[in-house]
Amino acid sequence: MDINFEILPLVSLKHIVVASHESFCKNLVDYFRQAALVLGGCGSAVLAANFGGDGNPLGLGFLGVSLAFGLTVVTMAYAVGHISGGHFNPAVSFGLLAGKRFNGSDLLPYIVAQVLGAIAAGGVLLIIASGNADFSLSGANPLATNGYGTHSPGGYTRISHKLI
Repeated sequence: MDINFEILPLVSLKHIVVASHESFCKNLVDYFRQAALVLGGCGSAVLAANFGGDGNPLGLGFLGVSLAFGLTVVTMAYAVGHISGGHFNPAVSFGLLAGKRFNGSDLLPYIVAQVLGAIAAGGVLLIIASGNADFSLSGANPLATNGYGTHSPGGYTRISHKLI
């Protein structure tokens, strides 16, 4: 049996480079989109969510932080959603994979890009917030304290910790 090699689809180096360039661009977009989400949303919570007081009567509060998260998602969805599909966290990517709307071979690079983007933005927030004299990760009034009993800013008991 003779095989006609002219009709076989040949993969050239050009096609491989284009495919790897496209996946690199998608992962790079996910990196920056996740970094923007952490900077916009978490940054508003860390840097400007004061609930008012003697030194700062104006704070974003819950509504401002919620709007910051929402506006960041909308902005990034319109800006770069058409490039990589608008996966804003690994749970969305995994959900799309479970619904068979996402290629399984792309899942790990997407998750790695998203996690690295979030870590980088978290580091930037730490550097920015460290410049404030009142910023603390421990002590009497720490930022983002989790726990129960004396380690909880609300004084919640261990039972409430387990319920959550």
